[in-house]
Amino acid sequence: MMNVLLVDDDYFVVMALENKIDWGALGINRIFTAYNIAQAKEVLQNHPVQILVCDIEMPQGSGLELLAWVRDESYNVQTIFLTNYADFNYAQKAIELQSFDYFLKPIEFDKLTLIIQKAVAKARDQQFIQKAIYEGELWQKNRSKLIEDSWRRLISSKVYLSSSADIAAFLTEQHLPYEATDLFLPMLVNLFPYDGTLGKTDKNLFDYACLNVMVERFQDRLFSIEAISEIKDHNWMVIIKWNRLPDVQLIELMCSAFIPEVNNYLKSDACCTIGFSLPLGQIRHTVKELLLMNEERIKHRNQIFLLENYKRPELDYIPPDLGLLEQLLNENRFQSFLDETGRYMHQLVHEGNVGTAVLSLLRLDLVQLVYAQLKSKGIEVHKLYMGSTNDQLFMQSLHSIEDMQAYIAYLVNTAAEYFNVSEQPTSVVHEITHYIRTHYGEDLTRNSLGDRVYMNPDYLARLFKKEMGMSLGNYVIHIRLVAARHLLETTTQSIHSIAGHVGYTNYSHFTKLFKQEIGCSPNEYRKKHRESSPVIGCKS
Repeated sequence: MMNVLLVDDDYFVVMALENKIDWGALGINRIFTAYNIAQAKEVLQNHPVQILVCDIEMPQGSGLELLAWVRDESYNVQTIFLTNYADFNYAQKAIELQSFDYFLKPIEFDKLTLIIQKAVAKARDQQFIQKAIYEGELWQKNRSKLIEDSWRRLISSKVYLSSSADIAAFLTEQHLPYEATDLFLPMLVNLFPYDGTLGKTDKNLFDYACLNVMVERFQDRLFSIEAISEIKDHNWMVIIKWNRLPDVQLIELMCSAFIPEVNNYLKSDACCTIGFSLPLGQIRHTVKELLLMNEERIKHRNQIFLLENYKRPELDYIPPDLGLLEQLLNENRFQSFLDETGRYMHQLVHEGNVGTAVLSLLRLDLVQLVYAQLKSKGIEVHKLYMGSTNDQLFMQSLHSIEDMQAYIAYLVNTAAEYFNVSEQPTSVVHEITHYIRTHYGEDLTRNSLGDRVYMNPDYLARLFKKEMGMSLGNYVIHIRLVAARHLLETTTQSIHSIAGHVGYTNYSHFTKLFKQEIGCSPNEYRKKHRESSPVIGCKS
């Protein structure tokens, strides 16, 4: 069910919206209308509404006030605002209230239809997630937490079942309803949430929704799900108990349906790896093999694997043509560098000889190539790549070929930006001089200014002097004294206050520098300026 509410104090605007948009084609079941905020609230309180198209400026309360109320009442509504004014404050407030879009009148119905279409798609995605969460309550009621905890202990190697006596004792102790002949199938599910989606912004909610989707989609009278345990972020171990003879092809078919559903609704890639069907006493060996494979292999997204087909990759690393890659960096052919490394990685996949160990060696070679190029241009590498983005991409880079390509692209594109800067000293010096002129009151050192452009301080100092004809330190002094002269001429601030304002905490040092540069003390300068303005300086 998908409903829309149209709100505008102009009757003809509401009529036009109602009649000129093909709501049926957009999947809208019912259209509600209101001509003020009070009527709109009444509709929202009495009917499910997923899409709200609302004017902002209305005599009896604004659309922004309505959306604030909607958020307070926790209604899950996608809101599209209409307005006659391109007012930044309106747009900013609409963003703060998490509106879906902001559309200027007069209405262009073709463009508005596209916006509504996107809003409907987002509303359907949210409905799916909510449905998965609510239906998952059935799983919580019908499955014993004791069984889940028991399997978690088995998966994490906290329990060893080496004999029939051990198995019998474990089943009795844990009150597990299993027979010695029961067969179990472990399966790994790896998820790769897309950037900017629920899996990246709210992992708890994403995990809960994903857990319930797995439970809902992997259902059949031939088996039951005994446990689902997250072994590490976005890596899930699913334990299936067969009620009849194992049918691995059935699980493959279910995985084939599960993966595109995860793509479309949870906005995530996925891959599934199916283990062996074994009795409880032997299941730990299969789980161990799955976990080992999860660490060793490169996960190919949106595919299904069978543990029986897995061969451990040999550590036979033949690096790409590093000379060619170095040349491409030297020639600033960054896209060619990425194309060549991408071609090399896909060749590894095609040859079936790519595991995390090989990919780790490749990453080391490529990082060293880029770092060496940056250092040769005086760029402080460790500072350039310092931050959460770099850390996250680096940690994820061995998860899949796509993750490695994302990390290398980030590495090279970041380097490319600073290659270009270092080869244009005028732009570097311009940024530094601009920064000094606007921050002269701060603690400015060669190190802090080098950090500003991720450059070695000595390299920056040489570059600056070559371009400006004066040292970096002397330029800082010059700009500070220019600012001090301006304050002496135009304000009544004390000399101590002016010294602090332009970056000198030591009053004596400030007056000494001022006298050396201007030819008189700050007090003398102010006095002479008042007597005969304008004054260039005190030196004759």
